[in-house]
Amino acid sequence: MSDTDTTDGDDVRTDGGGTGIVAPDDETPTWSERKERKTGLPRLTYEYFERARREDQDLRTESDYVERDVLAFPTWPHELVRNLSIAAFFVGMLLFLAATLPPHIGPPADAGDTPAIILPDWYLYWSFGLLKLGPLNPQLSILGETKLVGDRVYGVLANLVVVGAITVLPFLNKGSARRPVEQPFWAALGAGGVVFAFTLAVYSAKNLVPMNVHLLFDLTFLLPVVAACVTYAVLKTMREGYMYDLNRRYYRLRPPK
Repeated sequence: MSDTDTTDGDDVRTDGGGTGIVAPDDETPTWSERKERKTGLPRLTYEYFERARREDQDLRTESDYVERDVLAFPTWPHELVRNLSIAAFFVGMLLFLAATLPPHIGPPADAGDTPAIILPDWYLYWSFGLLKLGPLNPQLSILGETKLVGDRVYGVLANLVVVGAITVLPFLNKGSARRPVEQPFWAALGAGGVVFAFTLAVYSAKNLVPMNVHLLFDLTFLLPVVAACVTYAVLKTMREGYMYDLNRRYYRLRPPK
């Protein structure tokens, strides 16, 4: 093989294992050397993921711990390269959608014309739905079938209760679970909360939903309970097999002494 045939391959270092991507530790190129290759961000990203996989495998193989190890990689350049790659992908998708599907610009707002349906931004629909819980506001017989507080005040109190519950939950659940299947109860509670936020959002726009108002009101509180029960049942069924596979994997990587 002549010198000209090997010119294109001089910049590529192998790891001796046949991958041709990641060099061994004593031959690992510096960041400046990688930058001088001018092969672009895709190849640099691939090298990062390949090296991260290999370092993780080496750490697990050489580890003497029986319990779960905490593995991490340095912020520069490992995490930065990964985050920049993910950010570049989503920014590119946003630019593509903005160019191909531009938003429709409606007529200018008229300050003297009140719209028939007033709704907040979409991410506040759940809060707006809590303001419409007038049917749940109890009427007291001793006050002549009148309500103790107005429907608006009742809706504001409902918002405070929901936000307060969300604030307190992290202090109640202090477990070390990293996956929903490890704690089915809290995962089911979270799934029910997400569905409840969605049903409240739909109920806030009840004037636009082609459904009976009473049925929509019942489904607003029934669907979250059903979602929580289904989530708990599914995760509870999966938990035994999941923990068995997980423990078997850990003991295979780090056999007990």
